[in-house]
Amino acid sequence: MKNLDNISHVYFIGIGGIGMSALARYFKAAGKAVAGYDKTPSGITDALEDLGIAISFEDSAETIPSAFKNKETTLVVYTPAVPKAHKGYQYFVQQGFDIQKRAAVLGFLTREKFCLAVAGTHGKTTTSAMLGHLMAACDLPVTAFLGGIAENYQSNLIQQGEDIVVVEADEFDRSFMQLYPNIAAITSMDADHLDIYGDAESLQQSFRDFAAQVKEDGVLFVKNGLPLDGITVGVEDDSAYTALNIRIENGAYRFDLKHPDGLIEDLVLNLPGRHNLSNAITALAMALRYGCPAEKLAKALFAFKGVNRRFTYRINTDAEVLIDDYAHHPTEIDAVHSAVREMYPGKRVLAVFQPHLYSRTRDFMEDFAASLSQFDELLLLDIYPAREEPIEGVNSRSLLNLITTPRKELVQKQELREKLEASEASVKVMMGAGDIGEEILKLTKTLSL
Repeated sequence: MKNLDNISHVYFIGIGGIGMSALARYFKAAGKAVAGYDKTPSGITDALEDLGIAISFEDSAETIPSAFKNKETTLVVYTPAVPKAHKGYQYFVQQGFDIQKRAAVLGFLTREKFCLAVAGTHGKTTTSAMLGHLMAACDLPVTAFLGGIAENYQSNLIQQGEDIVVVEADEFDRSFMQLYPNIAAITSMDADHLDIYGDAESLQQSFRDFAAQVKEDGVLFVKNGLPLDGITVGVEDDSAYTALNIRIENGAYRFDLKHPDGLIEDLVLNLPGRHNLSNAITALAMALRYGCPAEKLAKALFAFKGVNRRFTYRINTDAEVLIDDYAHHPTEIDAVHSAVREMYPGKRVLAVFQPHLYSRTRDFMEDFAASLSQFDELLLLDIYPAREEPIEGVNSRSLLNLITTPRKELVQKQELREKLEASEASVKVMMGAGDIGEEILKLTKTLSL
């Protein structure tokens, strides 16, 4: 990869991706000219265009601005989610441009900084956003690259200096192997991305490989129970860092944090779900290890508002609740269900789910069915294909047939408003990693629940 001092222009292929857009924001703030391509407009691309970043939604080399066609001054960044047959990508390859994966660029930017990295098949986005927020609230010179929009900042990039970097370490396509952190955490190692890894053991091995890349004098935190050597974090267990004396007050968790040097009492977390308590303990452990003072961490944790589409309330009244969540794996659906039942005991709950990827639906068909069967009512959408072609015999109808909830239905997106309004459930949850996130924003403008 070229010396960035010689680069004045950066072009992103797939700029609307959550990780790509964080890098685009970073380079724009650094004074580089930034442009890119994405398949469809979204809230993320709208926000980038508001920053003055030119974005094309047409797959054509003709739409690449002429200023970005000088290979001496332009860096091209791409995501594996965009097919290699993409015309813009092919143009840059044929012209001999410096083309780098997003993960390689992120690795390059973190290499000479003090790096705190959060990995895991679940929990990494909320944990890294929480950690970035905690470090920023402690007035540290930190930049955080996030895999979601942090509500406190309305951005997936926190910038308060360059000396320290907080980064979400993504296992997809083994991207996190580009990172060599000083402090790292692994929140979970459940089977996922089997289209990339083939089997669960290969995925677990990649996490062990990532753990081995923590610097020699560095620290690795692991969720208690994972088959890894590291400092343990947990909730109401024997971990080195653990939450004790947990109670729910005014819809928030109040708890004490036991750690190797003592006890921090009366911490407050305003996010539902035991999984978020685990995320909070991990973020607090990493921040404490860096040297953040406990009193500042307590205030910062109380002020943390969460990450967009992670148990985000779109409607929250005494009569009706509508929750938006990114959950797209059975374990994540279980966590959302547990949080809903804990916060709304005795209430009828309707779930709307959009499966993400044919391969994931195939690999976890029975697990998805078991997780979704826990809800009182279910509306199931067609599979969102993302980067994949259809797989014969894998469809939402097959999944629906395995689900035991009596009130279940396969629906189209255009039917959602009518179905949601007709439901007697007072708590409604919409889940998925596809375009259901954009759909729920449209719905909340017109719903009369």
